[in-house]
Amino acid sequence: MIALRAGGRIAADRSQQVAAGLLWLLAAALVLGLALPLAAILGKALTGDDGRFAGLAQFAAIVGEARFWDAVSNSLAVSLTTTMIVLPLAYVFAAALTRTCMPAKPLFRALALTPLLAPSLLPGIALVYLFGNQGLLKAWFPDGSIYGFWGIVIAEVFFTFPHALMILVTALSVADARLYEAATALGAGRIRRFVTVTLPAARYGLISSALVVFTLVIVDFGAPKVIGGQYNVLAVEVYKQVIGQQNFPKGAVIGMLLLLPAVLAFVIDHLLQRRQRALLTARAQPLVVRPQAWVDVLSTVACAAIGGALLVIIATAVAAAFIRLWPYNLSLTLAHFDFDNMDGGGWAAFYNSMKMALATSVIGTLMVFGGAYLAEKTRAAPVARQLLKLLAIIPMAVPGLVLGLGYILFFNNPANPLHFLYGSMTALVLCSVMHFYTTANLTATTALKQLDAEFEAVAASLKVPFWTTLWRVTLPVCLPAMLDIARFYFVSAMCTVSAVIFIYTPDTVLASVAVLNMDDAGDTAAAAAMATLIVAASALICLVFSVASWWLSRRTQAWRIR
Repeated sequence: MIALRAGGRIAADRSQQVAAGLLWLLAAALVLGLALPLAAILGKALTGDDGRFAGLAQFAAIVGEARFWDAVSNSLAVSLTTTMIVLPLAYVFAAALTRTCMPAKPLFRALALTPLLAPSLLPGIALVYLFGNQGLLKAWFPDGSIYGFWGIVIAEVFFTFPHALMILVTALSVADARLYEAATALGAGRIRRFVTVTLPAARYGLISSALVVFTLVIVDFGAPKVIGGQYNVLAVEVYKQVIGQQNFPKGAVIGMLLLLPAVLAFVIDHLLQRRQRALLTARAQPLVVRPQAWVDVLSTVACAAIGGALLVIIATAVAAAFIRLWPYNLSLTLAHFDFDNMDGGGWAAFYNSMKMALATSVIGTLMVFGGAYLAEKTRAAPVARQLLKLLAIIPMAVPGLVLGLGYILFFNNPANPLHFLYGSMTALVLCSVMHFYTTANLTATTALKQLDAEFEAVAASLKVPFWTTLWRVTLPVCLPAMLDIARFYFVSAMCTVSAVIFIYTPDTVLASVAVLNMDDAGDTAAAAAMATLIVAASALICLVFSVASWWLSRRTQAWRIR
């Protein structure tokens, strides 16, 4: 008996040691891939052109430039205008999906989320073909005015619409029918019920979606680079300073300043979440949506108009990839897919993106889910667990352009023993994993919190190591969430531009970067062709994941069906 107890104690101690070691290993990976590159940006921002410490002199010099304030005002104007356009459109679409009996909801939802499969460069290219100097509808924007403020705004509306929609769909999916019944009994009309019941219940979703849209626009690099013309914004200014002028201190300073709106939005959202109260209580009654002919018709028309506009932009980019010479020769051709004879990286760029996206999907899913499990379900290494939780939140407030700049400053330093990683596929994968870590981590943490902590408690009392519980209990239950994380990582890695624009090399050029390079070289049709391949690959992988999720759910999630 004593020997059995001693053996169980040794097994438990070993399990805790393994958990502690893995926690510190993951925390070290986040420090290496996130904290140290950001520290490198701060260090470069505080040094002068001669490499000596300059304090805040660089900040003072840049803030005193009229060009900087022009970029700030332009960025704010674009971000605020886009937010004011996207928010009502996304709300109408979300309300139609959740509060009406509109037909073909799955089709409209899928259409509205399609922009997630495309890089932010694609709408810019499509707008050039529609409203540019040789566009079919150039009369709508005379004198090339699409190249500037309105071109950026329209492209950003396309890019950010699905992000706002997902948040608002979640916010409007929860409702207490008793509130609507009480309002109706008190004589409140449709508009009064909307103002006094619906809007207050959805206000946190509205504010969160507004913050997300504003942040995504102000830090986006792709759309302003393609369609912005001479309209300068902060994200493009960072690119010009680093790539165009090789002025890394100035680029680092603007990058640090670009962090401010993202951090501010994150803080505001965090404070709002703390004040949010539950919308559904134990006595709540779910809202049952009933058919209303005129509401359903209007919702269908609105969703068809919004979805049609999104589809036109995607279809234009796809059509441009197959048309010989827009708009003079509309015959079909595959010549634009001959990437090896064009500037941009050739077919190797697409293959590199596929390899990077697959590696990011696998490594990111393992890191995120493993870290979330160890942080939530074990009690080993308390310091490492708290450090892991803290670092997992930071990427949400770090724009991809800033993180990529941090990688070039950190890994390209000859004094860094990890200098050999600069420009490698490993660095690209690590940057992509870090860039999208927070969203994936929140998904994993939400799935794990749904499991009772008694599983681990019982396993610990029986001296069962945590990896056995993880393999036999947690993984089968959380398999759908893991597939969602893997799909999210793949699509995000295929489409990202800002996070990798500074750290690729000719041997590791990616498809999204090739789109930018070909557009800069004047091969706009080839850029549209590469963007089309990115959309097609992302859609195919999403389909594969959907089929795999359906099949695995039948094998491992049968217990969910009553």
